[in-house]
Amino acid sequence: MPNIGRRGAPANDPSTCCRLRAPFYHTWLLAVSFHEPNVACMRLWSLHPRYLDAKGLVALWREALLAQAVLSGKTAGYRHHPQLQRFRTQPSHAAAIAAYLSAVHQEALARGYSFDAGRIGAGRAARSIAVTRGQLDFEWRHLTAKLATRAPEWRKALGMPDPLAAHPLFRVISGEVEEWERP
Repeated sequence: MPNIGRRGAPANDPSTCCRLRAPFYHTWLLAVSFHEPNVACMRLWSLHPRYLDAKGLVALWREALLAQAVLSGKTAGYRHHPQLQRFRTQPSHAAAIAAYLSAVHQEALARGYSFDAGRIGAGRAARSIAVTRGQLDFEWRHLTAKLATRAPEWRKALGMPDPLAAHPLFRVISGEVEEWERP
């Protein structure tokens, strides 16, 4: 099992991994096989983080921190994960993932959560990244299917936003589902 928490703490130690009492996520991390091929454990949403329920926002924070570690060469796992392609195409992938994490952090603060901003790497000024309308639609269907079982009240409260808002790092362009997506 990889050490992915704060200061190398194991994922099942909620006191040191993300400063949130999130046993649902820690349990999930322990149950996931990190070596199984074609298991898409990482989801870096193109959708605005406001659409995520509490579990989804905590998961996004953790997965984006993992992505930051991968992009900075601090971990060997997930190097070829398709979700990272759009960050690697940026002049500074460190700045791009830091900007991504900053927006997730802002959403967490707006909800009264205490994510540790000190975990975000340097270089928060990044150019926007294009994302297709088809990708946002795909992710919306994926998210609402998850929320229908995990958080039906949250799903109901979301309604059907029109248009869907993208994560602040992304600018929406026309097009189908992104090539890197594995539906």
